[in-house]
Amino acid sequence: MDLTSLNVAIVGCGNIAGAYAKTLKPYPQIKLLGATDIDLARAEAYAAAHGGKVYPSLEAILEDPEVELVINLTIHHAHAEVITKCLNAGKDVYSEKPLALTSEDALRLVKLAEEKGRRLSSAPITIMGEAQQTAWKAIRDGRLGTVRLAYAEVNWGRIESWHPSPGPFYEVGPLFDVGVYPLTILTTIFGPARHITAFGKVLYPDRVTKEGVEFHISTPDFAVAAIEFENGEVARLTTNFYVGHHSKQRGIEFHGDKGSLYLSDWQNFQAEVEFSEFGGHYEPVPYVKEPYQGTEWSRGVVDLAEAIHQHRPQRITGAQAAHVVDILCGIQTSFREGRPVSLTSSFKQPEPMDWAR
Repeated sequence: MDLTSLNVAIVGCGNIAGAYAKTLKPYPQIKLLGATDIDLARAEAYAAAHGGKVYPSLEAILEDPEVELVINLTIHHAHAEVITKCLNAGKDVYSEKPLALTSEDALRLVKLAEEKGRRLSSAPITIMGEAQQTAWKAIRDGRLGTVRLAYAEVNWGRIESWHPSPGPFYEVGPLFDVGVYPLTILTTIFGPARHITAFGKVLYPDRVTKEGVEFHISTPDFAVAAIEFENGEVARLTTNFYVGHHSKQRGIEFHGDKGSLYLSDWQNFQAEVEFSEFGGHYEPVPYVKEPYQGTEWSRGVVDLAEAIHQHRPQRITGAQAAHVVDILCGIQTSFREGRPVSLTSSFKQPEPMDWAR
């Protein structure tokens, strides 16, 4: 293996896979060998558009000695099974979120990766964005004083209004699909969560796809949680698949003894970052670096490749991704059983990007 390069293959050629291929192209050190999908026609179209070959199956990828890293872009329910097969085959893995759908599966994957001596990383990685790093640096530098409270808003609209296949999203719900974004940012900044109290409900049970097909949902499309972190900070997380993107409640707001900081978007790297002294008015905060416009979906893969070359931990580890899953499951347990939930899982917080120290 050339330590300056990494050979990758993609499993799952759905909606997000094109964004990964496009954002990997500026990095010649990462070579896309090919892709597979349960619908091989999609894999063929993907290879035609982005290069590489069509693998007839996941097993074919795992049998290819040239493949070093598998990028798992399958649907939520398949993540744990696919990751397990990849690790057992001796491949490093980068997975789309969430890492798994249960705490037990997520923690088992972390343990398996350790036993096999393989790298395991997972989306979301938007804490690596320029706006997100700018916000984190302001907090680290003490501009807000002691931060005690954060409000994280995930009003993610109605999936059927834009996605060709909304079913899998509603099966897992907004908590597991998009609640992972602010939770990864919050755990990076605050560390592990320890106590959770939550409420969940199906707000809008009967829906219609873009093609006019009616469907019914039973997983809560709304959840709100109060989360207390190990160091005492508290966050309120709200997630739903009902309120549209027009909502004025968006992003993450951090409140400290000296002031507040607003990150307008937990996904896009050019989000607005604003600071207000206590009792003052929000003013823009200069970025630590000129931001990427949108979301560079492959940034986590690039960081993983660099981490392998530099013999350091990748910034988003399997342990952190598993802890986020543990929070999600804790929220779910809390609103299902009507009780507070405590967590014991943990992880080591990542380092800031080199350009944001």
